[in-house]
Amino acid sequence: MALAQDQQQSTEQDEDATEIDKVVVTGSRIKRAEVEGPSPVTIITAQQIEREGFNTVYDALNTLSQATGSVQNEIFQSGFTPNASVINLRGLGPGRTLLLINGRRAADYPLPYNGQSNFQNFGNIPAAAVERIEILAGGASAIYGSDAVAGVVNIVLKTNFEGDLVKLGGWTTSRGGRDQFDLQWIGGKTGDNWSLTYAFEYYYSEPLFAYQRDFMDSLQDNPLPPAIGGIQPIGTMRLRNRTRTTNNYIAPPAGACEQFGDEWVRWNYVSSISGANLGQACGTFNDVGYQTIANKNDDLSGYLYGTYDFDNGMQVWASLQAWKSDGASTGGTQFWAGPTVGQIWFDPQFNTFVDAQRVFTPQESGGVESLLSHYDERSYDFAVGLKGTIADRFDWDATISRAEYHIDAAQPRLVASLVNDWFLGPRLGTQSGFPVYRLNTARYYRALTPAEFSALSTKVKTKAESEVTQASFVFTGDLFQLPAGPLGFATVLEAASQAYDLDADPRILPDRREIYNLTGTGGGGERDRYAFGVEFSIPILDSLKASLAGRYDKYDDVTNVDDAKTWNAGLEWRPFDSLLVRSSYSTSFRAPDMHYVFAERSGAFSAIFDTRRCLETGRTSTQCGGTDPTFNYTAFSVRQGSTGLEEETGKSWTAGFVWDVMDGLSITADYYEIELEGVVADITTTFILDSEAGCVTGLTRNRTPFQYAPGSAFCQDILSRVSRINAPGTTQDGQISEIRRGPINRAFLGTKGIDASLDYRLDTDRWGDFRWVLAWSHTLEQTTQQFRTDPTLSYRDDLTNFDFRSRIRSTWTWNKGDWEAAVFMLRYGSLPNWQETGRIAPYFVWNVGVGKKLTENLSVNFQVNNVFDKLHPKDEGFNSYPYFWRAYSPIGREFGAEIQYRFK
Repeated sequence: MALAQDQQQSTEQDEDATEIDKVVVTGSRIKRAEVEGPSPVTIITAQQIEREGFNTVYDALNTLSQATGSVQNEIFQSGFTPNASVINLRGLGPGRTLLLINGRRAADYPLPYNGQSNFQNFGNIPAAAVERIEILAGGASAIYGSDAVAGVVNIVLKTNFEGDLVKLGGWTTSRGGRDQFDLQWIGGKTGDNWSLTYAFEYYYSEPLFAYQRDFMDSLQDNPLPPAIGGIQPIGTMRLRNRTRTTNNYIAPPAGACEQFGDEWVRWNYVSSISGANLGQACGTFNDVGYQTIANKNDDLSGYLYGTYDFDNGMQVWASLQAWKSDGASTGGTQFWAGPTVGQIWFDPQFNTFVDAQRVFTPQESGGVESLLSHYDERSYDFAVGLKGTIADRFDWDATISRAEYHIDAAQPRLVASLVNDWFLGPRLGTQSGFPVYRLNTARYYRALTPAEFSALSTKVKTKAESEVTQASFVFTGDLFQLPAGPLGFATVLEAASQAYDLDADPRILPDRREIYNLTGTGGGGERDRYAFGVEFSIPILDSLKASLAGRYDKYDDVTNVDDAKTWNAGLEWRPFDSLLVRSSYSTSFRAPDMHYVFAERSGAFSAIFDTRRCLETGRTSTQCGGTDPTFNYTAFSVRQGSTGLEEETGKSWTAGFVWDVMDGLSITADYYEIELEGVVADITTTFILDSEAGCVTGLTRNRTPFQYAPGSAFCQDILSRVSRINAPGTTQDGQISEIRRGPINRAFLGTKGIDASLDYRLDTDRWGDFRWVLAWSHTLEQTTQQFRTDPTLSYRDDLTNFDFRSRIRSTWTWNKGDWEAAVFMLRYGSLPNWQETGRIAPYFVWNVGVGKKLTENLSVNFQVNNVFDKLHPKDEGFNSYPYFWRAYSPIGREFGAEIQYRFK
């Protein structure tokens, strides 16, 4: 029997033990003695999280070698979920990894990822309550149902803890800022027939602003200045004559730029395309530095778990996990750019058409703290269950649980009517289809006081909540004896009700647009789900075991998802006691995210290329010019959910081995392949506009024949998504007034690769005990197909793909007597360079920790994370702020210390 520990598993248990109690491991409901099964499972213990230098559960999960996919994180605060932490296993998307708490589904994060889809927040799990984390990176819908497509992360919380342990820790950075504090109290009591485990944690981290890092505090950090004009500041007080292409900036009066001291500069701008002189305006290099690159977190959490044993052998248990967070972040300063963003107006005092851009400094708004958005988040998970044994052969467990997640978000923004009236006053009419206003130059060219800015501002408040109520009954045991051993069996019955409600501030909805430069989305709905599953563990020979599972899920909601049938099968062959050869195949499904279904209309302004207008002039898209306003302008688009969505379906299989090479040395290697059909994703604005042009003109961008006929169902749908202005005789005639986007079931997404690990232990009497654990994941191929009529494309090596092709994590540990030490390494594989001409080098981060047990009850630990203060790999062509890819942390070296005291 191969008992090689997984690459992440700690050795806190007695290594001399010869008997292993049967336990349930993620990926199966049948209890088993073997740690390794037909599907590879990674295990991270609480001790490992601490030893490797991580302050939170998410910090540890984010280093998984399988987490190769790109995600939005705290560097980019323009996202819709800036206070959530997501995992993207295998590059298949955040929503395709299922989060379980003690085997139960966690509530979704109430705000949608990228404003589109639901996901689960891995940042609200208190480290104090965690016993271990089990990760299965592959399809597991036959066991857990929907969403277990890319993998399952099961957070196993502490039980049967004895005594009390208090931990007090603090961290800071060598570059300044980002101080952190953590206080944990973990304890438990047991009696003859009862137990109680509890954990409480308070965690605080201060916000970190971009101006606190000298490599991203200014536009002058750009490693590749434009060839023409060089690095130029952001235009902060700019007025432009739109009837000219040169010398079109209307110079601000004397003293306008200088009133802000070193914050602004007076600048002679030139075109970065032609080199033509544009004129004079105020500008700043520093505006980018006012966004947060690490959030403020002020978190309080608690956990209780209790059991009571009856005389008849039954046990009742209950658990409660609660979490409260006060988070804060900002995307930086606010600005005003005309009646609506980018809008041109006719101004009689200049006797021409103009547009403007006026950026407000932090001093005008009342300081950097006034820029922060605040997130009051609360979640809880309550469960109660009864379990017992029948005929000493079968175990049963009946559970009812309820999980909720609530968010109140408050975001400072300008009120459109107030700021427009402040700078423009009343509308004076219309000229050539454009509004007529007279700019109040006295207000425009002077600094606002904080009181004036406050009078033009408001707090945009969004409330969101999600919930899931679940009931399950699990029955498991050995059915009967076969020649090679007992036939293991498990069955599960489940019923669940899921709901969410996103109550956006009505002023940001697209039909009102009362808040300047901000739109949003509302939504809400519910669904019920029922499921039945069965699983078998079948011994075929002494050395060969098969597993087989099937599940039926029935959905009661408004979508086209009626039911889903999934199954999996696995084989475990042990030709020798030291070798396990394994393989598994599974089907999976994912019901459409509720926000994909129930999202209400949301809107946004974005730069578009009007393909139809271009083709109607007889030219190709490349001949229409990147600056011609006839084809390149800002348009309003709206997005709405769709009740016509179907479930995504998938299949995955793995094959590999676990080999105990010798005493203390084991290796694993597994090949994986995952394929998804009917992937739900938004249809893009570019696709809509290109298709609209094709349906009208019969041509593609390059004037080749378009594949769909004008009267086809496809063209009818596409043409219904675009509205245009009917204003003959004006420059706006034929311009797009609205584009309607939304989610659809697209065709295909696939990935394949290799996971491997090494675990080596060396125990010595003189020098102590050593261990080296290494995990490696390598993506061999990524494929996609946008629509069923499109060719399948391989995009792993595409120079626009910023998923990591490989990741390696490794830990070296040593302990002797009262001392212990650890060295952790994370290697990110290469990524494309920003200019898409090649790839940049891999990237390494090292953490080092050392601990000493001072007395029987008292110990101290010291930690240095990112020992060499590595930031991001050099990419001299990365000329887009922040001048490095968002997967790399800007925090730098961290120092930490922790003291622990155990009460007995």
